[in-house]
Amino acid sequence: MQQYGWILPYAVVIAAFYFFLIRPQKKKEKATQEMRNSVKEGTEIVTIGGFFGKVINAKEDVLTIEVGADKVKLKIARWAVGKIIENNEEK
Repeated sequence: MQQYGWILPYAVVIAAFYFFLIRPQKKKEKATQEMRNSVKEGTEIVTIGGFFGKVINAKEDVLTIEVGADKVKLKIARWAVGKIIENNEEK
């Protein structure tokens, strides 16, 4: 049993990495994916590139958004949604 005593410190370090780094990252990725999947027509968003717009067409992987006063239409990938703007938030 003495010969396997060196494994315990390594197991503790690996467990610490899992609980402090990997697990929170997976939770954050899951929440982000759920947020992106909840985008539908009429939702106001900010893209990861900083464009503010309103979704006018939502397909599986592609969104069409209107941006600016001229209502320019842009097609973006669903993964490019950075944030959903709630009604009470300022632009």
